[in-house]
Amino acid sequence: MKLVFAGTPEVAVPALDALIASGRHEVAAVVTRPDAPAGRGRRLVASPVAERAEEAGIEVLKPAKPRDEAFQARLREIAPDCCPVVAYGALLPKSALDIPAHGWVNLHFSLLPAWRGAAPVQHAIMAGDEITGASTFLIEEGLDSGPVYGTVTEEIRSTDTSGDLLTRLAFAGSGLLAATMDGIEDGALTAVPQPADGVSLAPKITVEDAHIDWSAPALRVDRVVRGCTPAPGAWTVFRGERLKLIQATPVPDRTDLAPGEIAAGKKTLYVGTGSYAVELLWVQAQGKKPMAAADWARGVRIASGERLGA
Repeated sequence: MKLVFAGTPEVAVPALDALIASGRHEVAAVVTRPDAPAGRGRRLVASPVAERAEEAGIEVLKPAKPRDEAFQARLREIAPDCCPVVAYGALLPKSALDIPAHGWVNLHFSLLPAWRGAAPVQHAIMAGDEITGASTFLIEEGLDSGPVYGTVTEEIRSTDTSGDLLTRLAFAGSGLLAATMDGIEDGALTAVPQPADGVSLAPKITVEDAHIDWSAPALRVDRVVRGCTPAPGAWTVFRGERLKLIQATPVPDRTDLAPGEIAAGKKTLYVGTGSYAVELLWVQAQGKKPMAAADWARGVRIASGERLGA
């Protein structure tokens, strides 16, 4: 089939690579978000998908909005059979959805209908799910509600951050998306409507969502830290300034600390929660680089009885 691929961040690049490498389909063009300011100089930078497409000599389309008439006119000229999508980042109007013969097929990083929305991986970790996966589905005007072509499953490990899990799903999902394109071309795949039961929503994680509540159980604290790493980053407050929490682990046999209470050793840093303690392993103070939590604690000279979150 002739394809126009839509995607923006690094997590979409494995799927684009898989379609280019398949040898079966032609990636005629790529649709991505416009260049965005990045770095200290805030200079405009192309998206990872745009950079990869340009390396491969593929036409890149960067509409400000997918409803732009010039973009849709170019899409009709290309006349794609199907438009595979991975984390494009913009809502597609019906006028664009109707252009490819086989529609727009999205690779979504959850087992639909669970975790519809912008942050399925983060929410799966924060909710304590043990299994997640990726789904390919036909995009409709509703939020991730279209019929599903196929799925792959992935275990959520006890130490997974959202970054770890998303990387694995990006590569597992790339094979699923390529196989879905093959099945659509062969006529061997039929999209199955999602069940009405089991729907859950995964809106974008806000900075406030990443604020640690030390009165919550240790497992909840651990899941928020892992789910919000690398972005937006779990955080707490110490002496009036934010402290980013990069890595922590529950310590069930340490139950002597009140919520937020700090116990610093030469090589350890424990914090109390609503159940048992967690050990902080890596943190980042405001304006500083990430460092081992015990090193940070020695540097700030924590006094007896001091707490995080106060």
